This record gives sequence, C-alpha cells and structure tokens, in this order.
Amino acid sequence: MSLFESFHSKQLQLKNRIVMAPMTRARNPNGIPNEMNALYYLQRSDAGLIITEGTAISDTAMGVLHIPGLYTAAQTEGWKLVTEAVHKNGAVIFTQLWHVGRVSHTSIQPNGGKPFGPSDIRANSSAWGYDENGKENFVPCSEPQALTTEGVGQVVNDFANAAKNAIVAGFDGVELHGANGYLIEQFLNPFVNNRTDEYGGSVENRSRFLLEAIDACIAAIGADKVAIRLTPYGGLNDLPLYDEIETTYQYLAAELQKRNIAYIHIMDQQSRGSFALPKDFMSRFRTWYAGVIVLAGGMSKGISEQMIADGSIDLAGFGEPFIANPDLVARLQNDWPLTAPERHLHYGGGAHGYTDYPFFETADVCSA
Repeated sequence: MSLFESFHSKQLQLKNRIVMAPMTRARNPNGIPNEMNALYYLQRSDAGLIITEGTAISDTAMGVLHIPGLYTAAQTEGWKLVTEAVHKNGAVIFTQLWHVGRVSHTSIQPNGGKPFGPSDIRANSSAWGYDENGKENFVPCSEPQALTTEGVGQVVNDFANAAKNAIVAGFDGVELHGANGYLIEQFLNPFVNNRTDEYGGSVENRSRFLLEAIDACIAAIGADKVAIRLTPYGGLNDLPLYDEIETTYQYLAAELQKRNIAYIHIMDQQSRGSFALPKDFMSRFRTWYAGVIVLAGGMSKGISEQMIADGSIDLAGFGEPFIANPDLVARLQNDWPLTAPERHLHYGGGAHGYTDYPFFETADVCSA
C-alpha cells in the first residue's frame, strides 16, 4: 500500500494517506481565523487529511498568545473561510480542540486568574504570555488552581460546545488534544494528578476526564467525527514517565475501540527533543486497537510506507515539513528536495514565513 493511494474507512474517505499534523502558528491576535489562514491551509490541501493548529475551547484554555478559538460566533464564522478553501481541493479537515491546563500564565487568563489544572502542581515549563514589563515573551508557567469536580464537568461541556461549533464551521470532525502535556494528558499522569475524587487515583479514574470529553463530543456530533491525539511516553511540558504507561494506553485503546471514533493520532516526541516511543510500541498498540491509527513525529516517506505496509499504522502525519513545503505531497511523491523552514518565523507575525514559502516549481532548491 502506497502513501499516495486513497484511504477508505467507515469514518474517513481520503485521497491519500498523508496527514498534515497540527502545528501552532499563532497568526490570530484577535482569535478569529481570516483569509490568510484560509490561504495557508489551502496551499497545503494536497494532504488527504489536514488537522488544524490547536484551537482554544474557551477563554481559559490558552497558553499561547494569538491562537484561534472555537467558542464564539465570530470564531466559528472565521473558520468557514478555511474549511471552504480546503474542501475545494478535496481534502478532509479536522480541527484540534485544545485546553492547555496548567501550561499557561496568569497574564493570558481571564482577569489575571490562575490557570486550571488537575492539581495545583506547577509545570516547570513556559507559556507565551506577557512578562513583567508587559511585553510578549515566553514566561514561566504560573501556579495552577485545581479544577473542582464540577469544574471538570464544565471543561467537558466546553469540548462538546466547541465540537458543535466545528461542525457549524464546516469541519469534517474534531481531534481532542490529549497529548504534549496539556490538560487531558495532565489528568492521565499520576505525578501531576494527585486528585482524590473520581478523576484521580486508579488508571480508570485518571482516564475518566479523557473519556468523558470524548463521550460528550460523540453525543454532540457523532463518533465518526471525533478523534484524539495521544503521546504515550511523552515528557513535554514537564510530564515525568510513570510505571503504568502501558497499562494506561492499553486501557484507553480498549475504551476508544468501543466508541468507534474516527482515529487515534499518536505522536512520537523524540522529534521534539523528548522521550522516544519504544521501538515496538506501535506494533503492540495495533494489537490493542483495530481502528484507524495515525503516527506523526520524525516520519519520512520510507518509514511511513514501511509502517503502512506492515499494518502498524494507517496514515502518516507530517508536521514541520509542511511549513516550508506547501506542496509536500508532490515533493515526497517525486523525491524532490525539501525546503528548510525558518524556525524563527514559526510563531506569530504575518504572511512572511507563513504563506510565502515557494512551491517546488519556483523554489531555488535545484542548484544544491
């Protein structure tokens, strides 16, 4: 099976097996998607599936300035520009629903309040907010406040409401961000989740918030339109490894299998400087989960095609290569060289470093 052949499952009909992975680009100072965002995604819509940048589900969900949301009418209308553009080129597009939890700062929380987390344990990490001089900067994460039991339910509702807005905006589905040390994964980790209510303690209790958020989104828009991103063995944003990792993800795989969601998207964080997935983890995960599996993180054409051929994954996700190569699908298919991105332009700013990367035909990459 080729990376470039179409893919068909009960939930997904894709023109190829290449997924544009979610990447924060921070081009929305007012939180509302616009024509520039629509052009950015349109340029990359040769991918079979596009997953948007992390999208805030509420005004307490943010840990980065200038990200889009999906909790107001204006934001929902803005996203229509993006989905309409992408659909014209035959791509499927999901939006990633994001709550960062404790990985935030009081300067970007409503009324300067503490960010929410499963507990009051501070993350030894950074958020992008305002420093003591009122300037945009990476700042140490603030001490969080533990969500009350009722507060957890409110966040579950926020996920469901954002999912409803996503369908109004024209998205084909939503991917819950259960990875990279953000709120959902914070609940899974016993070093961060010290709760004594029904959301803490056992593997089942620490998984409860994730599954309740999934179930709420399923109730709102249908299982075929709901997916999740996970990072087993991930350590980003100050999440230590713990003894029950395999038990946790085996349990989640079984529970998500029952729900017939669109896919599970796994990221190997080694490409981000964190822990790598064990070499045989994906083959084990396949024995636990028979649904659609996406893998991202350090993927290449060769690795992707081998893993698709051996059945451990169905779809291959590419992140940073899509930034500087809007025509990444064609470049991979034809073995054309890739343009290196200018990393200092990844976050914030305008069109430069966002929509002005050249396609291969006009790129000066052949002379190397």
